[in-house]
Amino acid sequence: MNARNRFDPWSLLVILFTLALFLIALFTKGITHDLLLEAGVFLVSVKLILMGYKNSASNDSIQQKLDEIRSAVQQLGLTHGPDSVMQSTGSRSDARPASGPPGG
Repeated sequence: MNARNRFDPWSLLVILFTLALFLIALFTKGITHDLLLEAGVFLVSVKLILMGYKNSASNDSIQQKLDEIRSAVQQLGLTHGPDSVMQSTGSRSDARPASGPPGG
């Protein structure tokens, strides 16, 4: 999945709007102390958006791994049905409990 698919339209709008405000502040205020404040706001906005992007990538990776686990479990369930599990453990529903010698 590329970056264009991960960024929703609102994130792109925030990036463009914040960049436009930063550039306006750069030209109206010049290089002064207030520009550092504007740069800080811009960097915080970019950081939040990048964190959202990283979170989205991480969620996709986790979802893919969960899908692989689910398919492996389903495949094991198809190969080893409930009857084969019962037979492999040695317990059956019609087995008599061992309660001592017969007739006693």
